[in-house]
Amino acid sequence: MTKEHILENTRQFVKKTLLGEASGHDWWHIVRVTKTALTIAKSEGADLFICEMAALLHDMADSKLFDEGKALAGVKHFLSQQGLTQNQIAAITSIMTGISYKGGHNSAELSLEGKVVQDADRLDAIGAIGIARTFVYSGNKGRLIYDPSMKPREHLTLEDYRKGEDTAIMHFYEKLLKLKDLMNTTEGKRLAQGRHQFMESYLQQFYAEWEGER
Repeated sequence: MTKEHILENTRQFVKKTLLGEASGHDWWHIVRVTKTALTIAKSEGADLFICEMAALLHDMADSKLFDEGKALAGVKHFLSQQGLTQNQIAAITSIMTGISYKGGHNSAELSLEGKVVQDADRLDAIGAIGIARTFVYSGNKGRLIYDPSMKPREHLTLEDYRKGEDTAIMHFYEKLLKLKDLMNTTEGKRLAQGRHQFMESYLQQFYAEWEGER
């Protein structure tokens, strides 16, 4: 089976699984992350096939969406059916389990390809699209847009991060505004600059509108 056949089978596998997902981790998130991962991979000299496969599959064992252990076993089975080697399967699945933010508590050692995919995934969490995804996710989870009495939390545990006692605006300070300085690659850092600045401008506008000043 050619790499293009494997990639097409993977696209169909992921698209079918994430059909109807409404928390911002949908098929189009995968498409965007994959495009960005390839842009970064070409700039950084990473393995394009591993980057594209890992980008396509990166949410397929996400604990926010699935039973992580069961889902990861399903992905490994799918990859073995495509004829990938054990080394290729290990390279892809280690990226899947290693790139999640987890409230800043994920300290996994990443390959170059893992760093590329992590940067691409984080870039989709910031900027104009990141803002849109933040509000989609908050609405999906029944969280408020903003409550001035609720302040961003420092030194979050993973449990605190995951239990959802926050607002959409708090999420900017607890995660999104931190991502620019956590980029791994030169290209990722370059792309993050403009997206970060857009979020800062958005927040200035948001607060001005909240106070009825603009």
